[in-house]
Amino acid sequence: MNSLILTKFDGGKLEISSHALSQMLAYVQNTRCKPEAGGVLIGRYIASSFDIIIDEVTVPMKGDRMQRYRFQRARKRHQQVLDQTWLSSGGTSNYLGEWHTHPEDVPTPSNTDIKNWQRHLKYDTFNAENLFFIIIGIQNIQIWEGSKSNISITLIGELQHI
Repeated sequence: MNSLILTKFDGGKLEISSHALSQMLAYVQNTRCKPEAGGVLIGRYIASSFDIIIDEVTVPMKGDRMQRYRFQRARKRHQQVLDQTWLSSGGTSNYLGEWHTHPEDVPTPSNTDIKNWQRHLKYDTFNAENLFFIIIGIQNIQIWEGSKSNISITLIGELQHI
């Protein structure tokens, strides 16, 4: 799979690397026994532009709660990966948002998803105005951009992966 490039609110580009896409797609809930999975988005702000690249994601870890219709990540373990990646990159790799799967062809955020995303926008520490939220469905991937200033969340892209 190639990388995915979308246009953000500010006209800049959001690129999701092929590596990050393949990591997330490994958890597609295409059988009844697969639980929801998820993690955080890690990437870089490109200097002198409005462009952002999601280079990698965290994947489910020990301590995450994974059920058919629910995923709750173990914050400390994913934060440790974020901290380690930030240090080893010299401060260029950053927290960019969240991803998880849904057991539906075209994923739609639940009320719980939207409330969690709003909570991340209000309370998480991050280096920009926006966070990104990705849901991996059985057939499609959908990507939302959330604004910290007005806590709005808007769909910015969709890709059929099957």
